[in-house]
Amino acid sequence: MRSIILAIVALQLGWMHPACAQGTPQGTLQGKPEATPGGAPPVAGLLPLFAKNRCAEIKDAAEQLFCGDPELNAAGARLNIAVESRLSRIADRRLAVEENVEWIRNRNSSCGLFGGQPVQPAAFASIKACFLKVTQERIAILADPDFDCLATSTTAGLLICSDPALAIADRELNGLFVGLIGKLRDDEVKSALAEYARWTRIRDRLCDLDDKDNVPLEELSAAEPCLSDYIKQKTAELAAVKGDPRQVFGREVLAPAPDADAVDLCVGKIHTANTCENFLRISRVTQLDTEVSAQEAIVTAEIEMKVLAPFGICSPIASNCTGACWDLQSGQPKPSMAASRQRVPVAYRIRVEKSFAFRKSPAGDWHCNTQTLRPVEFGQALNGP
Repeated sequence: MRSIILAIVALQLGWMHPACAQGTPQGTLQGKPEATPGGAPPVAGLLPLFAKNRCAEIKDAAEQLFCGDPELNAAGARLNIAVESRLSRIADRRLAVEENVEWIRNRNSSCGLFGGQPVQPAAFASIKACFLKVTQERIAILADPDFDCLATSTTAGLLICSDPALAIADRELNGLFVGLIGKLRDDEVKSALAEYARWTRIRDRLCDLDDKDNVPLEELSAAEPCLSDYIKQKTAELAAVKGDPRQVFGREVLAPAPDADAVDLCVGKIHTANTCENFLRISRVTQLDTEVSAQEAIVTAEIEMKVLAPFGICSPIASNCTGACWDLQSGQPKPSMAASRQRVPVAYRIRVEKSFAFRKSPAGDWHCNTQTLRPVEFGQALNGP
């Protein structure tokens, strides 16, 4: 489990060897030409660890500073430990990774670093001082267990945290889940985390909280009984296995009906098969249309994904995990593109529409016959929340 957590954190923060940045050639900084030959930015001369740590291979301007400056490097290592500790105690880890992505985005802009541009030497001292300050503040707040609830940005999460009874029940469910996956191998934990995330999306659809991001919480109180019932149901299911996680995870899950839940299951399998989970989080699956016959069905759905780590706009991750190459200028998908150094940055939202084919089994369950997201019928790549 530890190695999975570290992989997600490292990819997100840019501290993993650049071979992990899918489809990104050497010598590029977020798709823009390097300021100097050899990948060294103008500020490299002020970074004592730049050559030793091979910081030129890191493509993010902020993380080059954390890589090459001794004080920032030490602060970054402490932050890494704090993030890892937080991820170890919560169930929906990819949602927490997404929240950390947004924090990094806000950190950079608040400290005067915009759009991945190289840091100029004249600005280095002020940016470094700001980075040290906000990093120390972040480390302190990540250690507070209450932050796990307060940091949630989803409608359901905000509603749960606003009600003490729901918050307590949700913590109990979280504790049971974390205890169970602690008994799994690393390769099994990945699918268990994906299954938990799918439960939360099912919960949001069931309780009519999907696509309610801008609705005031006081107008959503009618959803609280539904949330309570769903949390109690899942808590009972996890408690009933008496500590044996393999009674819950790693089993074949079938769809009882051709609907959004079935598409969610199908997309999750596609993502797992293509190792998409470190780069993208499925945030929402919305059913748009359904055509059902006695034995077959077509469900058209919109899938929204959040970018957790950069990947090439026409890389295997782009093609296999989002169903298309991307033109970020227009925000539109492209069937194919010439080789490009540009990457899809963190915190982007990608929405695609696609029709999924299902076939009914003799037992009455529905099996997804769509094995790939390629090609999508419509798509958008959106910058920001």
